[in-house]
Formats: sequence, structure tokens, C-alpha cells
Amino acid sequence: MSRQTTIKLPPALDLSSLSPPVASPLRSRGRSASIVKVEEVGDRSLEEMLDRSAYVNINANWVNAKGAWLIHIVLIVFGKIIIDTMPGMTQQISWTLVNLLYLALSYLMFHWVTGIPFENDLHGGAYDDLTLWEQIDEGAQYTPAKKWLFTVPIGLFLASTHYTNYNPWLFAINVTALILVLIPKLPQLHRQRVRFMAESASEITTPLTPSFSNSGRSTPILEKLTPDETAATETHYR
Repeated sequence: MSRQTTIKLPPALDLSSLSPPVASPLRSRGRSASIVKVEEVGDRSLEEMLDRSAYVNINANWVNAKGAWLIHIVLIVFGKIIIDTMPGMTQQISWTLVNLLYLALSYLMFHWVTGIPFENDLHGGAYDDLTLWEQIDEGAQYTPAKKWLFTVPIGLFLASTHYTNYNPWLFAINVTALILVLIPKLPQLHRQRVRFMAESASEITTPLTPSFSNSGRSTPILEKLTPDETAATETHYR
């Protein structure tokens, strides 16, 4: 008669108490803003080109019309006459004011205002980001109209410098204003915008190395069996 063998198995593991280590949230560092940033505006896709060519851009087409070149000379002469009528006005101050006013209006009209002020829907918003200077002749460079608009400020500057008797202070003011107006006309800055203190375009924070909590005793450890328990287990599986 065989003796019944009692087998003692190791206690079952309680898996409910085990939990995966919880990772702490990623620490992030926001990207710093750029002090000066140059970016291109306007779309050069085929769809945008079709929208621009759908109708004549009457906002910029007038610069090639008859009398459009002569109107600059008329406005300068008319402005000079009005300023000279002010009491106590000298020729030095008069020519300086004429030069500064013309350059300010020119910059505002050709390089500050963007888009089309009327009938913008005809072009599907293709000119929304472009200035008047960038719309002239569909953006072509060195056209007769652009050469004329580039020459008039230089001629007025030379006249104002001559009639101010080459006063160094007035010369510095006039040449500074001239440079600020001529720079946006350069082909190298076509459709380029200078942004100051512009945020990063991605607006995505840079992740740092993630930190995880210590696992501790999350890994189960088997209990060591005694020699008698080991022998009984081996006999059972035989």
C-alpha cells in the first residue's frame, strides 16, 4: 500500500499588487523667440498664379497708365508751393519737409499697405500678403515703372541736399529717410518680411530627458523552497 505524498507548492503570486512604474510627465522647455526673423510671404503655387491672372489687377496696373509718372512731379511741386506759403518758412526746412513727406507717403503707399482695398474677391485673396510694390508688373523686377519709382526719391533727395546748402544735420535726416524707402525696393527683399521678436514657427517645446520613478520591489521574487519540499515536488512530477 503506497503512502500518500503531500506536495506543498509555493504560494500563488498576487499580481494585483504589481503595477508598472509610472513615468513622470516630460519636462519641457519653451523655445525662445527670435530677435530678428526674415520670412517669405505669398504663395508661388499654380493655384495662386491662376488667381492673380484671372482679372487685371487694377490696384497696381495704374502705375503704367498715362500720367502716372507725371503725377509724382506734380505732387512734389504742389507740396513745395503749399509749404512755402507757411509764415517764417525757410528754403532749407521747406525742401527737407517736402522730401520727408514724399518719402513717408511713398513708403506708406508702396511698402506698408498690403492687399487690394477693393474687389479683392476677384483674385481669391492672392494679393492679401503682397504690398503694392510687389504687385506692380506681377512682381517683375527692373521694369520701366519700377525704375521710375526708384529714381524719383533719389532725384528729390539730391535737390533737397543742394537747396539745404549741404547742411550736415539735414543731410543726415534726408539720407536716412531715403535709405529706409529704397531698401524695400531692392530685388533681394522681394516678398521678404523682417519680423522683430517673432515667436518660433513650430511653437513646439523642446523635450528634455524624461525621469521615471524607481521601480522598487515591483519585480516579484520567488520564495526559496526547503530540500524536503523540493524532493517532494520532483517525486510528484516523475
